[in-house]
Amino acid sequence: MDKKMTSGEIAKKVGISQKTVRLYDEKGLLKPIDYSEGNYRLYDKEAIIVLEKIIALKHIGFTLEEIYDSLIAGKNINIVESLNEQLEIMEKKKAEIERTIALIKGLLARTNGNPDWNNVAELACVIRQDQQADELHYHALKHSVNNKDWYEMIYETLGLSENSAVLDLGCGFGKLWRNNWTRIPKNVKINAVDLKGGWADNFCEFINEHKNELSNNTDISINWKDVEGNDLWNETDEKYDYVIAHYLLEFINDVELFIKHASEVLAIDGMFSCNGFTESDEHQFWKEILESIGLKTGFISEKIKEEEKTSNEFKSLLSKYFKKIEIIGLENHMKYEDSDEVFEKLCERYAENKKYLLDNENSIKSYFDAVIEKDGEVVITNTSKFWHCFK
Repeated sequence: MDKKMTSGEIAKKVGISQKTVRLYDEKGLLKPIDYSEGNYRLYDKEAIIVLEKIIALKHIGFTLEEIYDSLIAGKNINIVESLNEQLEIMEKKKAEIERTIALIKGLLARTNGNPDWNNVAELACVIRQDQQADELHYHALKHSVNNKDWYEMIYETLGLSENSAVLDLGCGFGKLWRNNWTRIPKNVKINAVDLKGGWADNFCEFINEHKNELSNNTDISINWKDVEGNDLWNETDEKYDYVIAHYLLEFINDVELFIKHASEVLAIDGMFSCNGFTESDEHQFWKEILESIGLKTGFISEKIKEEEKTSNEFKSLLSKYFKKIEIIGLENHMKYEDSDEVFEKLCERYAENKKYLLDNENSIKSYFDAVIEKDGEVVITNTSKFWHCFK
């Protein structure tokens, strides 16, 4: 008969803690074959094999729930598909780590190895902005069903004309310009502003490599400044036909002062374009779904009211500095073929009510499973809104 071992003994054999063995037991991944007289769990050699499989799958990124489905529940998990998903996740993490390493090295180099806490705070802001941009990018690549590139759509709303001067605040990776490079009219001068050490470094390299592809007398340059710093605004004497601040306002500490500065450098009849502080029509989609399931939606109604209030307050702020304000809406369609992903998006949208959503997870997923079975996918439409302000 095989020797029976305690949780401590099998933990030692596979090189993990006894606490981890107990966790796997609680999750249903590892079950004892017997109990000792002192009511201690006892395991056999098969438990060691199971443990080694769990450790291997954990090491390459599988969750305990996925491991349970594969090893215990006997669900037919597509191994190749799962490995490709893990590979995509790891590639993303690798890119984030490599960029963070480069940012830290760049900070140390710029400060001669003697950064202060303000430098570190700036670095943290750059990292947060880049990570958010990455998350939006990966999500869009995976789910968007738009026929046209998103940044081509944004570019077209600007109506950029020849002989224009443009100030792009917080240019980042520069997708607005990269994705429309050969469409930029002739004799346009673009002053792109951002902190050194982020995605703008890559954009700077792109500019240098592709300058000869721009239209006649068109030029793009990077100004390494803090968009909220006095250094930028004190030296800006030029008037711009377009001032752009896309995907930036949520990172600004003093929004009104930033808007004031932008208005002061805008030419008469020029356009200031920004986004943020608008209400999302996606709320109505979720509200109708939850109501059809019979769940409460008061928290969504409150969210709608909050966003409407914030939007009106921001419009009032803009009205102090601009004579005409328009809202431009761009529809964005996202498709999902898995109810888990739809539910995850719902929880992200209403994170403060996640517990209530988790309590009703089964009924919500069942609804979307039925939609996916019938239509093959769930399509969520949201309108991204941009403020176009004229002086």
